[in-house]
Amino acid sequence: MNIPEFPEWKSIDRDMRPELHPRLSIIPDGISEFTFAGLYLFRNTYQYRLSRLPGMRLAISGIKEGKRFFMLPCGLPDDPAVCKALFSDHDYLKGLSESNADPVRIRLENAGYVIEEDRDNFDYLYLRKDLADLTGKQYHKKRNHVNAFINNYAYDEQPLTPANTDDALQILEEWQRTHDGENDYAAAREALEHWQELDLNGYIVYVDRKPAAYTLGEPLARGRSFVVHFEKAVGDYRGIYQFINKAFACMLPRHYIHINREQDLGDEGLRQSKMTYRPCGFVKKYRVYRAETENNAGSNATDSQERS
Repeated sequence: MNIPEFPEWKSIDRDMRPELHPRLSIIPDGISEFTFAGLYLFRNTYQYRLSRLPGMRLAISGIKEGKRFFMLPCGLPDDPAVCKALFSDHDYLKGLSESNADPVRIRLENAGYVIEEDRDNFDYLYLRKDLADLTGKQYHKKRNHVNAFINNYAYDEQPLTPANTDDALQILEEWQRTHDGENDYAAAREALEHWQELDLNGYIVYVDRKPAAYTLGEPLARGRSFVVHFEKAVGDYRGIYQFINKAFACMLPRHYIHINREQDLGDEGLRQSKMTYRPCGFVKKYRVYRAETENNAGSNATDSQERS
């Protein structure tokens, strides 16, 4: 076993994938963070450490802005002592799914904890068919952008392969030059460098034979949805983001019912942009903390994994 038993913790590494991936892949909730790639690629950002709890459950410990948090992809442990120990060593629990939150809400509240919706970290869910077809008045502007791209540029589409991975890396490097400050560049680059080992799937768009945009993600929620972890584009091509959004939805196999576009991070501009695509629902997440630390739990908006 590469993951130690609680209360021991160990930093995440690629050797843990055979043990961790099968557990995460059968989780039905579809939370975007709870994949091996999602955890591994952001292991340095959040100083992730892992521990095995009784009952084949998993605990993930991390740090954000000086606050220690933990996540429980498989739900709270049955033993109240283990649960108490986790809370005593962390500032809050984050990323608790709706299906895991509902059965324990009363238990947590009776024990003196506050449980609340973490709206800034809700994942946005879209019907794959809606994003692929863009039918109806609500998508009129999106169709206009897509048509502008199609009508004005000579483009080509390719699935991500070992032969064109360098083209995706070129897009990422050009994107980084125009995006100053903290972003997800390091995680995005490592994702491209190891996409095969991490079992990710991607897609590249070329304009005038030049790499212009790519998407990278993986199956989620037992294969019912597909989460887009990274989406980058370069150049002043009108409608390229709308085009790659639609084109990738068309390319995905039809057994994917939903596309998960991750969180809005509390960013109002990003929230408005995601809402314009008319989500069919959200993957709700909850935050839990001790009542006396309510004012010290930290901002919901700042502890999400930053993507683009």
